[in-house]
Amino acid sequence: MPAASTLSTTYLELSQEGEGAHKFYEVTVADQTVTVRYGRIGAAGQTQTTSFASAAKAQAAAAKKVAEKVRKGYAPAVPGLRAPRAVTRRQVASAPSTARAVAPVLWRFRTGSSAFGIHVDDDHCWVGNQAGDVYTLDHNGGVLARFQLPDGVKCLVADDFWIYAGCDDGSVYDLSSKLPFAAYDIAADVDIFWLDIHEGILNVSDREGRLTVIDHEDEHQWARRSQGEHAWMVRADDRAVYHGHTGGVTAYAPDGGGELWHTPTRGGVLFGWQENDAVYAGTAHRAVQRLSKATGAVEATYACDSPVYSCATSPSGRFVFAGDAASSVYCFDRDGTRLWKLGTGGGSALSMQYRDGRLYLVTTDGSLVCVDASEAAISAAQEGTVPQPRDVKLAAALPTYAPATTATAVATVTRVPAGAVVVECVQDGGRLRVHVVSEGYDGSWNVQFPRAIRQPGARYVVDALHPAAGGFYRVRGDIRRLQ
Repeated sequence: MPAASTLSTTYLELSQEGEGAHKFYEVTVADQTVTVRYGRIGAAGQTQTTSFASAAKAQAAAAKKVAEKVRKGYAPAVPGLRAPRAVTRRQVASAPSTARAVAPVLWRFRTGSSAFGIHVDDDHCWVGNQAGDVYTLDHNGGVLARFQLPDGVKCLVADDFWIYAGCDDGSVYDLSSKLPFAAYDIAADVDIFWLDIHEGILNVSDREGRLTVIDHEDEHQWARRSQGEHAWMVRADDRAVYHGHTGGVTAYAPDGGGELWHTPTRGGVLFGWQENDAVYAGTAHRAVQRLSKATGAVEATYACDSPVYSCATSPSGRFVFAGDAASSVYCFDRDGTRLWKLGTGGGSALSMQYRDGRLYLVTTDGSLVCVDASEAAISAAQEGTVPQPRDVKLAAALPTYAPATTATAVATVTRVPAGAVVVECVQDGGRLRVHVVSEGYDGSWNVQFPRAIRQPGARYVVDALHPAAGGFYRVRGDIRRLQ
């Protein structure tokens, strides 16, 4: 007779007072397989499964994992008894604009829910809202596709042509292909406020005024606590990570080597923008301030009439734009001269981006607004001449994509299509990594790959891989399981 199967589960929680950790860790052993599930209490969490040579080795590995967590303060608990801790959702006030007219809006798309996330590249405009919807549009306002994510979108950021959405569920999703996946899982005790990604390194600013830096394999690199709280700004480049909070802006060395400079700002920082040599901080005390990246010195102040929720500039800071809490958008010359203040026509601008003579806003009423910000349009707006905005409608049959949460959700193929790349899940130092099998690639490099669909020994086909500066590969295109 076959040996009876063995199944055991250990569930632990770590819940600290105040705003401390509030997370769970569950280990299940089924014969030779160990499944670990972890995350925020009350959430589904992330799952990792590992197979061992024997049931005894699986039991030993599980016992080691449990012991490590107990030493860190976790304790046995019963799932569902402890309530999940509320996630901070940015509460903003938005008053009607007192401006005499509406900005030179070309087109407007209403998503149906307050929107914080925006990214505009050469081909697409992206907008993410509090309902977890991310829409892609062309530059003329044509709606192309929709992604449905599990929770509200706090921000959209890009690293080369990879697009990432930071969500209230604590995950950062890669939206660069039709199969969105959780590329980074932020620690359960980190309440994300804003994100930036630079060459595969994720920088997270949070409610407590902390800056957490995570690499492409979702592994913690370093963290710092700044002098303020509610850190709504983080921007990064080769020289530093710029962290904006209630106490001002602090610049840290990219390798975590320490603080480079700190500059108090006129009020707490509510948004940040960067150019090559300067960072711009939108503040609660009705101003945008330009700070030197080299020294932190305040180089210019752009005065508004209400708290500034967002800001952006044209290249090299030729024009500076700001969105305030009273549904107005401002345009300044580089030296701080206000050129105009006009209404957004769609609530207060919670985030914005300038690209190729256009200013894109996402607003409290859930609109993505495209403003003509060319020099000619700016001059015309000063004289009171603006175009008639066009309202964009949803397509009747819109392609919709949702994240794959299990391996079975991924399409399968029986052969490798021409030009595709094969990758394989392998055990490496107790972790399940993904390496390249196809020729022409460095097989020792890891691949940034969805954790939810990794299975030991499984092979997948991807359309393309691109090397990143940190010595790893990123997936470009669709992912399919190779049978």
